[in-house]
Amino acid sequence: MLRAGTGDQQAVNGLLERHRDALRRMVAMRMDHALQRRVDASDIVQEVLVEANRRLKEYLANPPMPFHLWLRHMAMDRIIDAHRRHREAARRSLDREQPLYAHGLPDQSAVDLAAMLHDRQLTPAAAATQHELQRRFEAAINRLDETDREVILMRHVEQLSNHEVAQSLGLSEPAAGMRYLRAIRRLRPLLDETVIG
Repeated sequence: MLRAGTGDQQAVNGLLERHRDALRRMVAMRMDHALQRRVDASDIVQEVLVEANRRLKEYLANPPMPFHLWLRHMAMDRIIDAHRRHREAARRSLDREQPLYAHGLPDQSAVDLAAMLHDRQLTPAAAATQHELQRRFEAAINRLDETDREVILMRHVEQLSNHEVAQSLGLSEPAAGMRYLRAIRRLRPLLDETVIG
């Protein structure tokens, strides 16, 4: 970060590249299926990294939040812009087709796929059980409202700390913690329903 601040382009490139994969997972999980047919998550990430490169001196002069959260905010803005552009282009609402959360939970990320492949103890039955639990979680989380879904994805999928969630949402840490607890309380009965159903 210090070398990037001095204008060292190699340091800037390394800094941005370090965050590419995490940004791509975050963007992909928030793009609905209709948008994914038109735009690749990597394109949005590339736009974010180009913008971050352009605005890096401004950020370093007065960092409003940790660097990865700053990138995340830019990515969220780009996702919203992409949904608007393609909704207008198609002259119909993409919101009716799928929720903003589409798929892309951790077992679909390259990191977790590698972990699964590395786990030689994962039997076919265990893999099937893991897949079923994943399906139930996706069904339950898609029934939550957007606020609850977002805080759970931030904590469990992006693995942000409560402090980072609070910063990202512009809340105090106690408020972010309460929002998370309320979301978990709402998720539990939905998970139970998917188990029973």
